[in-house]
Amino acid sequence: MKSEPNISVDIAGIKMRCPVMVASGTFGYGEEYADLLDLSRLGALVAKGITLNPRQGNPPPRIVETPAGMLNAIGWENVGLQVFLEEKLPFLKRFNTPLIVNVCGKKEEEYVQIAERLDDREGVAGLELNISCPNVRSGGLSFGREAGATQKLVAGVRRVTKLPLIVKLSPNVTDIVSIGRAAQDAGADGLSLINTLVGIAVDIKTKRPKLTNITGGLSGPAIKPVALRSVWEVAGKVDLPIIGMGGIMTGEDAVEFLLAGATAVAVGTANFVNPHAALDVAEGIREYLEENKIQDVNSLREYGKKW
Repeated sequence: MKSEPNISVDIAGIKMRCPVMVASGTFGYGEEYADLLDLSRLGALVAKGITLNPRQGNPPPRIVETPAGMLNAIGWENVGLQVFLEEKLPFLKRFNTPLIVNVCGKKEEEYVQIAERLDDREGVAGLELNISCPNVRSGGLSFGREAGATQKLVAGVRRVTKLPLIVKLSPNVTDIVSIGRAAQDAGADGLSLINTLVGIAVDIKTKRPKLTNITGGLSGPAIKPVALRSVWEVAGKVDLPIIGMGGIMTGEDAVEFLLAGATAVAVGTANFVNPHAALDVAEGIREYLEENKIQDVNSLREYGKKW
């Protein structure tokens, strides 16, 4: 009898039944999708970014389609930490799926306070520090542009939490490897990459940008080659597990990231097109392993080391 390939992975001590999670900001707080797919089949769920206090985000229009992708300038709209703990977390605890909370802030102190309050919360498997969002005026990307700022922020959060700490990196930097190394040196347990690329869409009728914020974050298939290159570069120089993301629409896309050095992947923009995208991607990975007689998904990331 033929044995099933192993598709379970471990990211910074977070054990996942499959290597596919949903990317922060593309899946709400999970409850928005709960009637459309079985959340318990996901490898992990990364919640919408949480700030210390509620935020309304940027004024609309704040999403626009682009060729092979989309621009968004949501601006961290969220319910705030207290409402998340009281209303969102109890719902998510019902599912046997690791929950990773995406943490955002304008100041280092805000990241630290959120991490400290989440540290012993039942149902929280890990934290993803968002130091790479390009759609807010302060905080976010300002911490992820320079290695020193990254190291200081991550070290500050590391001091107040025992939870697995994953740092989300930006492609909008000169040297993404140096930022990854800084996060590792400060005590990070894993890395997510990449966040969105900064872009603009222009309405030639109004002669104005299509987004009120002017710039937005580009995601979707258009950024996949950049994301793959970033994952491969960082995987070769930083000794931390990587969650690869950026334009993953199919199982084949995900396998490319795994071969480039990622341990797991996150599906983002595809969720807007197909609510079942993450589960379809996971099944696509399984089929690839079976067709190629590969017994363990974890063996794939060794290939990128030979490139």
